[in-house]
Amino acid sequence: MNWKDYFSTSIGKKILVGATGLFLIIFLVVHCYVNAMVFWPDNGKHFTDAAAFMGGNAAIRIVEIGLFAAFFIHIIQSLMLASQNAKRRSEGYAVKAGNKTSKWYSRSMGLLGTLILLFLILHLYHFWGPNRYGQFFDPTWKEDNLYNNMLFTFKELWVVIVYLLGCVSLCWHLMHGVASSMQTFGLATHRYKGMIKSVGMIFAILIPLMFASMPVYMHCLSTCMAH
Repeated sequence: MNWKDYFSTSIGKKILVGATGLFLIIFLVVHCYVNAMVFWPDNGKHFTDAAAFMGGNAAIRIVEIGLFAAFFIHIIQSLMLASQNAKRRSEGYAVKAGNKTSKWYSRSMGLLGTLILLFLILHLYHFWGPNRYGQFFDPTWKEDNLYNNMLFTFKELWVVIVYLLGCVSLCWHLMHGVASSMQTFGLATHRYKGMIKSVGMIFAILIPLMFASMPVYMHCLSTCMAH
């Protein structure tokens, strides 16, 4: 069996989903760290400097290509696995076991992943898209002040609500995804299974909570500045 045939199997798909998932988890930590600089009491200077460095660094641009590839592979393979699992459950069980054998978010990874994808498209439209379009197609382009851009974007309450819903979806997705990625690579042994599950749950709550606090903070700040 060659590598193409192997990664078309259920096990191969799980390995691809797990590997890209771990890479995206690292991205979430870095992204959260940079974005958390909006809370620094310097009118966004630390955040703007960090964002400018990330936007103008050649190595980051290369990693960005890998990041998009990881997103694409993770989404496609996850949806394929979800479809296979749903088909297998409908054929193999006359009565659904529900939460007795697995949590609802474990069985709804395809749905949660789709909601996160829709949120991601909106996020790219607001922040990544305008900068990259100008960088490649506008000779007069200058890096946006992302701090001011966040103030402007999150001034709209409906945008904040959509972002919060995206963070909730991310939380549920990570509830299963972190431990599942570890299990795929044999790290969630009986000895460490409980610890990995606990760390995964903490991570699944703290990271989305931090992301959710940013649009709320910027909305409150922009509202105060308007008055």
